[in-house]
Amino acid sequence: MNRCLANSYTMDEANRLAFLFDYLVGPAIVSDSAQSLANLVMQWRCQMTPRNLIYVGLALVGVFVVFQTAFAQVPLQSVPKVDLNRYTGRWYEIAKYPNRFERKCDRNVTATYTLRSDGKISVVNTCTTREGKLTQSNGWAKVVDQKTGSKLKVTFFWPFFGDYWIIELSPNYEYAVIGEPSRKYLWILSRTAKLDDKLYAEITGRLAVKGYDAAKLERGKQTD
Repeated sequence: MNRCLANSYTMDEANRLAFLFDYLVGPAIVSDSAQSLANLVMQWRCQMTPRNLIYVGLALVGVFVVFQTAFAQVPLQSVPKVDLNRYTGRWYEIAKYPNRFERKCDRNVTATYTLRSDGKISVVNTCTTREGKLTQSNGWAKVVDQKTGSKLKVTFFWPFFGDYWIIELSPNYEYAVIGEPSRKYLWILSRTAKLDDKLYAEITGRLAVKGYDAAKLERGKQTD
């Protein structure tokens, strides 16, 4: 009889390996990938002793954990240069990570930036609530990286500031992706109320290498 089939715990070992990969590696791989890798290990099982199988399984989990840890510690990069004169104006929110700042907003979220004479930037955020009421929040931003112009701090309630990093910007300033070092917040902005689906897919497809999970994004509604 085949030695793999003779061991009643063979499939259980595969399931345990998949669980370990899912639990330890988390978002680095999806469950199907974990199961596939576990199945591959189980093919090797036919040529291994149970002890060697455990060693191989733990080694593979270790590789994934090391990879995930190294990936998570990669500092977030902002774009190398932003012309703030071109960047100012109105932007439409296309998608975002859900956040407490916009809980009252239902649709038509916009941000309008205006350069001030003192070098700071006026910020006016607007949206429409579920009741159809237009709301507005006024704040200002300061550039903290004069060399690139892509790292700012924004406040709507001084002296409390939040990081505003431009981590992707199209050459023609058609769209922008905004993040911050902790990766808790994320916005995709566009100069137009609608963004082409193909372009949106390309933008979100690049988020993983920046340490963001595109699945967490919430699409905005623009009806104006």
